[in-house]
Amino acid sequence: MAPNDNRKAAIKKLKLLVYNSKVNANVFRKKIEDEYYTSFLPNHVERSEHDYGGIKCDVLTPEIYSSKRILFYVHGGSFVGGSRASYRCFCSMLANKAYSRTVVPEYRLAPTYAFPSAVEDIQASFRALFTEEQIQRSLDGDTDEDGNQINTMPEVIIAADGAGASIALSLILNLRERYRACIKKVVLFSPWLNLSAESPLITGKKVQDLVMTGEALGISGQVYTYSSNLENPLVSPLFAADEFLKGFPSVFIQMGKEEILVEDAVKFKERLEANGSECELDLWPDMPHLFQMAEEYLSDAHKALDKFSSVISGIDNQNIERQSFENKPILEHSLRAEA
Repeated sequence: MAPNDNRKAAIKKLKLLVYNSKVNANVFRKKIEDEYYTSFLPNHVERSEHDYGGIKCDVLTPEIYSSKRILFYVHGGSFVGGSRASYRCFCSMLANKAYSRTVVPEYRLAPTYAFPSAVEDIQASFRALFTEEQIQRSLDGDTDEDGNQINTMPEVIIAADGAGASIALSLILNLRERYRACIKKVVLFSPWLNLSAESPLITGKKVQDLVMTGEALGISGQVYTYSSNLENPLVSPLFAADEFLKGFPSVFIQMGKEEILVEDAVKFKERLEANGSECELDLWPDMPHLFQMAEEYLSDAHKALDKFSSVISGIDNQNIERQSFENKPILEHSLRAEA
């Protein structure tokens, strides 16, 4: 941790994303919105609203982006809180770092709308996004020497944090091959992978780190779905059958090294690799749960997001001044001036 970091302020902010028994859902949501919402979007990112599959979504467009790639983000918030508004600043940073248009759906929240409401909303928005992108690319796409269309498949990055990772992975596990084939990378920040009643994180005594607790994981699972459904792979992806992990998109997991969730992440990585899929686990010493969302207090959050950038775009942000965008034809300027 750098000398100028404000760890205490970071922990206080990040704890607001973790549901607990001491606060009701409405108060929990309000605290997240009060802390995380901002009307100012960083890096000159522009926001518009679009309806994908009946689901309202933010579309965040950075000044420079790849026309062939789109980032689909499923926000966290313990299944109970969070929104595209409260995640707008963070997702704008991701859009800028990934040089990608970014879509953030507004899915329904527990406990009013329990499982599978959130999964249904994310599936509907993703499928509609896929279809619209495919149509657009068929209109704009290249043709071969015989005049046949090529490159009509959209390139999608799916990213999520915390409880949003459970929803995002349930989407992928439930997708048909034609949809799954367009997913080039899955990025998970401090993912929730096992909410089962038998999870040692939930059953263990005083299992906690500076932000996350086993109790919070258990309570969030209880409001999200009924007890006998907690081992459903669409709730706890760690229980996914091998057949669903074969051919899984490449996964990048980033989290604090001391998080209580690391054990589950290691198990998920091992299961993916055992089934022939790629998974990189990027662990940051001394960093708390979802530390990337406290970048104003933690210098390592900036470095971690630069790592995210290099994983997605192949551009080293730490040496960005040495690189020429002219040599990267996939990058285009925002169409803001033409709108």
